Amino acid sequence: MDAAFAHLIDGELVAGSDHFAVVNPATGAPFARCPSATRAELERAVAAATAAFRGPWRGDDAARRETLRRMAEVTRSAAAELGRLVALEQGKPLAMAEAEAHAAAQIFDLYAGETVPCEVLREGPAGRVTLERRPLGVTAAITPWNYPLATLAMKLAPALLVGNTVVAKPSPFTPLSSLALAARLREVVPPGAVNVLGGSDQVGAWLTAHPGVRKVAFTGSIATGKRIVHAGADDLKRLTLELGGNDPAIVLPDVEVGAVAPSLFWSAFLNSGQICMAIKRIYAHRDVYEPLVAELSGLARAARVGDPLEPGTELGPVSSRAQLERVAGLVDDARRRGGRVSAGGAPLAGPGFFYPPTIVADVPADAALVTEEQFGPALPVVPFDDVDDVLAQANATHYGLCGSVWTADAERGARLARRLECGTVWVNRHMDLGHDAPFGGVKWSGLGWENGRWGIDQYCDLQVVHAPA
Repeated sequence: MDAAFAHLIDGELVAGSDHFAVVNPATGAPFARCPSATRAELERAVAAATAAFRGPWRGDDAARRETLRRMAEVTRSAAAELGRLVALEQGKPLAMAEAEAHAAAQIFDLYAGETVPCEVLREGPAGRVTLERRPLGVTAAITPWNYPLATLAMKLAPALLVGNTVVAKPSPFTPLSSLALAARLREVVPPGAVNVLGGSDQVGAWLTAHPGVRKVAFTGSIATGKRIVHAGADDLKRLTLELGGNDPAIVLPDVEVGAVAPSLFWSAFLNSGQICMAIKRIYAHRDVYEPLVAELSGLARAARVGDPLEPGTELGPVSSRAQLERVAGLVDDARRRGGRVSAGGAPLAGPGFFYPPTIVADVPADAALVTEEQFGPALPVVPFDDVDDVLAQANATHYGLCGSVWTADAERGARLARRLECGTVWVNRHMDLGHDAPFGGVKWSGLGWENGRWGIDQYCDLQVVHAPA
């Protein structure tokens, strides 16, 4: 196992004294070691971020933008190396993993060109009133295992643009790509402005409760998000929480099943279903229900599942043994409750955490596979007869991230989509995001927004300035 990975603290690579094994989900075996930050190392990182924030960094807009551009350059130049690490530690196919590294570079570039608004609220003989943005201070960025590089970039870029400094802690399942990126960023980021620590969930808990941290940006589970809210309550930390979803797709009877099935399938199973905004449940009108189940099942059986490093692999393993057991347990529960497994339905033989794309029909609406976020390659398909009833079913959840309506009547689809209680809705597509629109959830799916100017505001305090004419 390779022990070359290190924390980035105050511009230095710190090997650390404690380590843990990182498992390759395609083999089920450890392939590298990651340093686990001690309390003293965390204190040093927060102190470095605090000192950097108090220095010239927050007052030099041009330098920050140039830093983001250089961050994009070094990330792009290391995309092959970073992508291979993502494939090894997370399990997504290599081409997707390299694309994620390029996406992280693009995020840095996009924010380098973003405008930080200064709004004139009132101007006249009595004076001028402006609304300005001020950085918050030290930001904790806690990132998930499904898209480790892209989510790190989504937190680093807006935080740094407005003058904050960052201490980041990647998931213990996928820390290596973030540490490798940090080693590259060290070449272009001022010491202390970006610090990245490997470690367990305990390190994340220390960080989110630290009195020196003013802002926490977190992507992960609802349970952990609630703990972060409690941890930050005493000193009223600012929070951005993206906490996952149980996205419904409602398929109306006027669709051409063969035309929509591939989009539905890949919107559910990309990255083996391990995407917060992926389709997690399909409600299909009874007139198209059986044909849609058949089409989806055929696509599931045809999908190429295998080693992420092998050319042609479309779906890799799930991220961990615990995730494999969760998905298998949800499918088994649905089967016991009368669900019909139309494709897949059991872990694949051999090493690694492979579960094939699985279609489960005739699932009771209250089965856990429908009501909970499975975050894996198992998709329930539920029939419906009445549109008002299915909208009520889709909304009867604490989740509210994304949703979609599929129909030949785009105007009707848009009207129905607006009745879904979630942060983003689509008609005849899903998982189509851009930097020009905010992304976030309602209800338990999160607090705050990411992307563009809306993401920038999450990392600022507003200050109203009254000045003489």
